[in-house]
Amino acid sequence: MTLEWQRAAAVADEVVQGWRQPDAPGGAIVLFDARQRHSVHCAGQADLAQQTPFTPDTVVRFASITKHLFAALVTGPGRRYLSPDDRLADHLPQLHGDSGHVTVGQALDMSSGLPDLRETLSLIGLSVYNATSDADLLAFLAAEGGLNYPPGSEVSYTNTGYRLVEEALKAKGVGFDALLQQYICQPLDISLSAPETWFDVVPGLAPGYWFNGHRWQLASAGLHLSASGSVTGSLRHLTRWLQALLSDRGPGAGVLQRLSAPRLLADGRVSGYGLGLASSQIGTQTLFGHGGSHAGYKSYFLLHPERQAGVALVANREDIATAESAMRVMAALLNRTLPEKGHELTPGLYVGEQTAEWLEIGGDTATWLGASETLWRGDAHGDARTLSSTLPMRLRHEGSAIAGEVGHAPRRFIPAQPDSSSLAGMQGRWFLPQWRSELVIAGETLTLGIGPAAMVASLQSLGGDRVLATAQDGPWQKRFMLERDGNRLRLLLNRSRVVQFTR
Repeated sequence: MTLEWQRAAAVADEVVQGWRQPDAPGGAIVLFDARQRHSVHCAGQADLAQQTPFTPDTVVRFASITKHLFAALVTGPGRRYLSPDDRLADHLPQLHGDSGHVTVGQALDMSSGLPDLRETLSLIGLSVYNATSDADLLAFLAAEGGLNYPPGSEVSYTNTGYRLVEEALKAKGVGFDALLQQYICQPLDISLSAPETWFDVVPGLAPGYWFNGHRWQLASAGLHLSASGSVTGSLRHLTRWLQALLSDRGPGAGVLQRLSAPRLLADGRVSGYGLGLASSQIGTQTLFGHGGSHAGYKSYFLLHPERQAGVALVANREDIATAESAMRVMAALLNRTLPEKGHELTPGLYVGEQTAEWLEIGGDTATWLGASETLWRGDAHGDARTLSSTLPMRLRHEGSAIAGEVGHAPRRFIPAQPDSSSLAGMQGRWFLPQWRSELVIAGETLTLGIGPAAMVASLQSLGGDRVLATAQDGPWQKRFMLERDGNRLRLLLNRSRVVQFTR
C-alpha cells in the first residue's frame, strides 16, 4: 500500500482553508512519518489582540491528548508506584464508596463508571468558570463515591479516573509534570508542561477562543486541571513525541503496544478504548489516537503503527470537528474512503423503554444523554453506527422503537410522549443538602445556582415523569434529563448520572 502524501496534504489544506477568515483564531495540521514531517498546514491567528499568526510553534492546551501521555508514564516509570490491577482505594483510602473499588486500569480505560467531575459540578450549580482546588475536589469525590454504572459493564467517557490516578501518585510524592519532564521532555529535547490551573503562567501560550454568535471571545475555565487534560505545548513538539511512538524508540519504546493493548469489558468483549488511546477503523486499517477539547482549544492525532504514519491537529478555536477532519486526512493518506454519513432512523426524541435515558435523532447526528456523535451507515441494512471508541453506538429500528447498543451496553428507546403531568409534578424547590445546592422549577424554566450567576434552563416534557432541560454553560450548550421518583429528582448527563435532589 502506497501512502498518498500529496493527496492527504490537499485534504489537510482544505480543512485549514475554513480557518482563514480575517481576524479569527486558527490552528495547524501536520502530516508525518517516524522520520520526517511531510507537510504542515497553518491558518488563522494565534493571538487576536497581538495579530500573531498561528504556526507549528504556537503553544496551546492539548486538553485530553494529555491522557495518552499520562498513561504512558503510569504504565512505564509509574509501575514502581502502582499497578493497573490495584484498586484506587489501595492508594487513596479516603475513597470509601464504590469508587474505591475501581481499578487503576478501569480508571484509565473509560469503563470505570466514575462520574465526570466537571459534569457533576455543573449539575449542582457550578459553572465552567468557577475556580476549584485539587484538595477540595478530592474531598468532594471521596464524599460522593457513587458510580454511573458497575465497572466494566459499559464504556462512557470520564475525566475523573485520570484525576484520581494522578492523586494516587501525588500521595506518594510523585508529580505528573516531574515525570513528564524526566521521561519524555528531556530525552526528546521538547518543551511540554502540565500546569495545575488555567491561571498558571505558561510561556508563549496562545489564548483560546469561542464564537458567541456575534464575535470571538476569550475562553477560560476554573476547574483545577488534572492529568486528564493539563498538558500544554506546540504542534512541533507534540509531533516529535508522536514520531518517537511510531519509531518505537527512546521514551516511546513499547508505549504504543502498552496503551493500545486490548481492554476487556466484564463480558469479555474488547472495548475499543485502551489506556489513554482510542482505536479507529478506516476499512480494514486500524488507527490509534485521541482527541482533546478545552474551552477554546481543540486537538486530535491519529497514528498508523504498521505504516509508521500519522496526522496531528491543534487549534485555538472551539468550532472545529477535529475527529472527522483527522479521519478525512488519514483516509486520503491510506487511499481509503470513509463510510457514508447518514442513517435510516426516524428523526425525533426518544426515551429509554425501561431506563432513565433519552436519545435524539436529528440530521446525521445521534445525541444520547446530551452527548452527540455523527452517524454513519453500518454494515447491515438499516443499521447506523458512530466511529467513536469513547461513545460507540450501533442503532436500528424495531418498529417505531430504536434498539441497539450505546457504550457497548444494550439499549432500547421508544418515541417520547410529552404530557403535562411530568412538568407539573416537578414544580417547586428542590434541594441537595450535602452540597447546599437548590434548584427551582417554575413553569417551563429551571433555575440552578446563585443570584445573577445562576444557570437558567428551558424545560420540555418527555413524558413519564421525565423532562429534558437545555441551558448554556460558558461556550457549551448543556442538555440533561430530569427524572422524578416521588420526592426525589435525579439529574442525568451521559458523563454524570448520580446527582439527586429532594423536596
